[in-house]
Amino acid sequence: MTGQRSWGYGRDDGPSEWHKSYPIAQGNRQSPIDIVSARAVYDPNLKPLIVSYESCTSLSISNNGHSVMVEFEDTDDKTAISGGPFENPFRLKQFHFHWGTKHDQGSEHTIDGKPFPCELHLVHWNARKYATFGEAAAAPDGLAVVGVFLEIGREHANMNRLTDALYMVKFKLEKFRMLLFTTEEDQRIQMVNNFRPPQPLKGRVVRASFKA
Repeated sequence: MTGQRSWGYGRDDGPSEWHKSYPIAQGNRQSPIDIVSARAVYDPNLKPLIVSYESCTSLSISNNGHSVMVEFEDTDDKTAISGGPFENPFRLKQFHFHWGTKHDQGSEHTIDGKPFPCELHLVHWNARKYATFGEAAAAPDGLAVVGVFLEIGREHANMNRLTDALYMVKFKLEKFRMLLFTTEEDQRIQMVNNFRPPQPLKGRVVRASFKA
């Protein structure tokens, strides 16, 4: 396991406590949110999102104390997203997962109050504007995180193309639930329910590229 656990998802260090160490956790642009379909505003100016993961080169797979994380080589724009609301490409840096103890919870975002068993987060950064991922992460326009809801179902032939490329997804959700938040020297705490509950919009408008 890698990384330092200065925050977490337990009773003493969970989302309700984050603001004590990180005041921004009560800021005006917090994630995740509950996406209410009826209130999403259709924006015809939103372009299609272009995903280019043709040259994915993973550097490491780790348990960072919060999730399973896969990091990627990010020295060029070959593995990036563009289009949508973005003026330039955002490079893929890493992806990680959020999941629950059972199949009826686990995702961070919800749709009309409904959670999903697991949520994949693909984290990208604006390399045209910022020199490093760390610099981008500290800026309000530096990161673009694509969230993908994962559901439990039968094998999907076309989905194999994705799981073959992102091979960590091949592990069953039950395998994730066997991971630990803690190191071997500490009390064994099962890594489950590593999600933050939806946060208030605080005046933000959810835009959609399609009509609900």
